[in-house]
Amino acid sequence: MLRKFFVAGSAMAFSLISFGQEASVTSTTTSTAVAEEKKEEEKKPFLSITGSADVYYRYDFAKTKFNNLTSFTGTQNSFSLGMASVKFEHKSDKVGVVADLGFGPRAREFAYADEGITQAIKQLYVSYSPAEWLKLTAGTWATHVGYELVDPQLNRNYSMSYMFTNGPFTHTGVKAEITKGKHGVMVGLSNATDYRIPPESMINKKFLIAQYSVAFTENVKLYLNYVGGKNPDSSKTNQFDAVLAAKVSDKFSLGLNGTVNSNQAWDGDKNADGQSWWGSAIYLNVDPKPWFGLTLRGELFNDKNQLKMFSSAPDGGNIFATTLSANFKTGGFIFIPELRFENASEDIFYDKDLAPKKNYASFIVAAIYSF
Repeated sequence: MLRKFFVAGSAMAFSLISFGQEASVTSTTTSTAVAEEKKEEEKKPFLSITGSADVYYRYDFAKTKFNNLTSFTGTQNSFSLGMASVKFEHKSDKVGVVADLGFGPRAREFAYADEGITQAIKQLYVSYSPAEWLKLTAGTWATHVGYELVDPQLNRNYSMSYMFTNGPFTHTGVKAEITKGKHGVMVGLSNATDYRIPPESMINKKFLIAQYSVAFTENVKLYLNYVGGKNPDSSKTNQFDAVLAAKVSDKFSLGLNGTVNSNQAWDGDKNADGQSWWGSAIYLNVDPKPWFGLTLRGELFNDKNQLKMFSSAPDGGNIFATTLSANFKTGGFIFIPELRFENASEDIFYDKDLAPKKNYASFIVAAIYSF
């Protein structure tokens, strides 16, 4: 009897051990399958859709619309549309496509070199990453030059700087981006600045674009930018630009932007000696509350060679513009009241009787929603 009991117990123990091993194998197999399935899911292409819409009201205290010399806010005492924007982005493991569309006065002004429906294209490009450190892109994309961006929700001030207004907006061509640790390099070839379809005289001429970036820390980043080439009028342009972005704390950050643009006019036989305009700006951002922030922008724009703002001034001139903007936020909604004061070295602004003067002030309220 004892022997039978021992045999039965051994058989039961062996069965339990076998079951445990089988369960363990099954569990491991299941875990591996789940992990592989999850990994496969992560690699599947995904589509993201984002966008924004903005409206604004601008009042010039001189009661004239002629004092606004920067992009996107050229109205006076009227409620105005900005831009309705939608961005489609589809990505797989190595390939992606972006179709970024905008409709309204802001989009038309941004794509001023185009006509008809193509003015709705802010960005349209395909990218390919053969390695983690390399990305190749072909199409049209917003410029890498400068601190400010065309989408209003990405700026703290609603009105734009003189450097943004007179710098490049878009590039159409090809570029390669290399990232190694804290450093990044971009180099590319494009059509003439802002031209998706170049003029007949520009078909065989291309612009060189480049950027070097370095992240000194997680909160301090520097970007050195370049764009240069031959314009449709055969003049040569070279623009060098630097941007420093620094986050000091959760409540204070700042940005610095400096740029210089050199232009060599064509006299019919050769390019003349270079003339230039330059600008610099500081952006001071204070966020005492998550829902409330203030940004003070101070910009000096110099046009001593009469290339942009001071064509009628005998010795050129400069403008100092100060803009104070408040940002009230809730969800995807931003409300921006803004005061702007400008002072020029020459009489390029006007009073209510259209008499020339050196300064003016304006007020803007803007509403932006993004998703």
